[in-house]
Amino acid sequence: MIRINENYAKLQASYLFSEIARRVKAYQEAHPDKRVIRLGIGDVTEPLPAACVEAMHKAVDEMTTRSSFRGYGPEQGYDFLREAIAANDFRARGADIAADEIFVSDGAKCDTANIQELFADKLTIAVPDPVYPVYVDTNVMAGRTGKNAKGRYKGLVYLDGTAENGFVPPVPSVPVDVIYLCFPNNPTGATATRAQLQAWVDYARANKAIILFDAAYEAFIRDPALPHSIYEMDGAREAAIEFRSFSKTAGFTGTRCAYTVVPKTLMGYTKKGEAMALHAMWNRRHTTKFNGVSYPVQRAAEAVYSAEGKAQTRALTDAYLQNAALIRETLAGLGYSVTGGDNSPYIWVNVGKDSWKFFDRLLKRAQVVTTPGAGFGKCGQGYIRISAFNSRENVEEAMKRIRKVLK
Repeated sequence: MIRINENYAKLQASYLFSEIARRVKAYQEAHPDKRVIRLGIGDVTEPLPAACVEAMHKAVDEMTTRSSFRGYGPEQGYDFLREAIAANDFRARGADIAADEIFVSDGAKCDTANIQELFADKLTIAVPDPVYPVYVDTNVMAGRTGKNAKGRYKGLVYLDGTAENGFVPPVPSVPVDVIYLCFPNNPTGATATRAQLQAWVDYARANKAIILFDAAYEAFIRDPALPHSIYEMDGAREAAIEFRSFSKTAGFTGTRCAYTVVPKTLMGYTKKGEAMALHAMWNRRHTTKFNGVSYPVQRAAEAVYSAEGKAQTRALTDAYLQNAALIRETLAGLGYSVTGGDNSPYIWVNVGKDSWKFFDRLLKRAQVVTTPGAGFGKCGQGYIRISAFNSRENVEEAMKRIRKVLK
């Protein structure tokens, strides 16, 4: 008899974005004459930067002749991309990260889930609330939690993010082993200061814990006082793994390229307390279970760091931030309390009522898709997340419709 992984039975309903897609599909089938504007899922809409397209075309051309053809590449990523990442994303900001501590992959979502394979089953996991659902659901699938009770899983330590703490939860009062952090935050759009991140690094080092730091939206930070990487903090090489993505930075959601940083100085421990380098473990996992990102895609990612690429990706993220500013201004003007939208492409709106009901109201009356805050955790109830990822024309039309419905 084939036994199943019964941890899947603990998962609550369907995955958040699948449920949104189901509701939107049902509405569109019932109202085919209505044009729906999507400001829900964080998918980009604008074309790839020209520098990336040119580099990808050139790389594809290289694949057409025997002399320049590439077969299997290094699973960790080509040196040309890893060196560019290390120099531009880290050393330029004073963070001591070497190229061989970077592992290129096809998505930060995958890596934040797969990294769990390095850790023992019985660990204390801390997650913010509200939280990107993947962090929680993948731990449930792996059997690290108990059953769900009143919207929370037993065995997890929830770090409440509230309006009172600016959606940046403080360090826990009890020791934990693994800590998920995401800044700029998805879903709230909140950002963390250097002092706040330093406090987390100090806590992790004191408790021999690991911070899993999701920095997928760092390219949207415009405030020069805010850190872009956990490795800008003292001691973070001994406390954190960082995840980055080209998806939102350069529009690679359909192209797939990301990377994870695992410093060689970062240790985990055996039952006997013996230190083991997590870098070596992740390298073994990566080379065993992953065959690498395609050569043309990695050349396109490398082009992000060219002079032209930097200007073009900056213009791309600027355009989305301009959308975010319009959304923020519109909702605030309607009397709603909002967070994000300045150093983040997400706007977190306090709607003061059931999130799914408010979602349905905007879908059915304004034909605008948002994301219910309740799908991000117990602390998300009463909020919605609005994404700035769409064309300027669509965002302007969506705000016009929302103003009409909510006035």
